[in-house]
Amino acid sequence: MDNISNFVELKKSSKIWAIGSIHSNLKSFSSIKKYILKNFEETDKLIFLGNVIGLGDNSKETLTSVIDLRFNLMSKFKLKPESIVFLRGAQEEMFTKLLQLQLAPNPAEIIEWMFDHGVNKTISSYGFSVNELKNIASSGTMNISKFTSNLNKVVQNNPGHTQYFLNLKHAAYSHTKKILFVNRGVDITRPLSAQNDCFWWGFQNFSRIQNPYKTFLKIVRGYESEHLNKLEISKDSVICTLFKQPLSNKSILCGIFTENGEILDIFENK
Repeated sequence: MDNISNFVELKKSSKIWAIGSIHSNLKSFSSIKKYILKNFEETDKLIFLGNVIGLGDNSKETLTSVIDLRFNLMSKFKLKPESIVFLRGAQEEMFTKLLQLQLAPNPAEIIEWMFDHGVNKTISSYGFSVNELKNIASSGTMNISKFTSNLNKVVQNNPGHTQYFLNLKHAAYSHTKKILFVNRGVDITRPLSAQNDCFWWGFQNFSRIQNPYKTFLKIVRGYESEHLNKLEISKDSVICTLFKQPLSNKSILCGIFTENGEILDIFENK
């Protein structure tokens, strides 16, 4: 993995596989993983569209399984690191901020907000008490620093986890610049190089755009908070959403695309 750029250009891709938000659904991801291992080819690319962790009970285990898939594909096909891309989702953004909680101006309020959005599940999966962290968040910088130091050590003790969080990308696109992959949205009034955090927090009315963004004929995203209909994944839409509400359905969507933005297949875990 490299951390030179926040963006990845996918070059000479026969097929581009994209996996929507997993949200720690280990069982559902295992089904997707088996299918990819069986059907992935040497000139293919794979993108995880963020939110691998959070909300579910198995964040740590799911991330380990995701890293294992990367290792297996890279070993089998002798892939370059940029052939498998991990995008930053809201869950990764919040957890990364949590690892530096001692720097926050109002840690107790931030913790409450993060826990309301599913980060408590990730904390628990690494073996930490949610209630204990709530108490620590109100007890001063010294105690918070001790906690984040311990949490960072536990994350480091899981092979590949620290590297995962350090090397998350903002977006990926094909070398033809006809298909763009993001976690949640894009500020269509700005170029990619001038985007803020709407990649993972979303952009107002993004779901309703009907015209291509710059040269991109297709924008593939891995999460949307609204209950949208299935027209989102039709071949005629600019936006292809690889996520199905409600969260309780534990469904994971995966898509296969060409570098020119055509949809070859969209499927979900069995």
